Amino acid sequence: MQLKNLALTATFCVAATMALGQTTAPPPGTSAQRNQRQQQRIGQGVHSGQLTSRETGNLENRESSVHREKQNMRAHDNGHLTAADRAAINKRQNHISRSIYKDKHNARQR
Repeated sequence: MQLKNLALTATFCVAATMALGQTTAPPPGTSAQRNQRQQQRIGQGVHSGQLTSRETGNLENRESSVHREKQNMRAHDNGHLTAADRAAINKRQNHISRSIYKDKHNARQR
């Protein structure tokens, strides 16, 4: 039951993100644009059945964690990200991107 609720919440978050992303696009080459694209990839995986609810929940939690970390980094540096902060965020987004690909191509079906 709890897994079903998590899947519904994750699906709603993906749909809301996709709907918002269609109205305002973040500037190219930013972490916001990358996050939007990764959310679209997750949404497509949910829609096509390539991602299970557990995989979707895991990916969504990791995306949220990166967002929280980014906010915390900004709070420590008066609203700015240092080069080291940007590198750390990029590294985490690379890991999530690879996980999205692996989860979408692993023969598990929902």
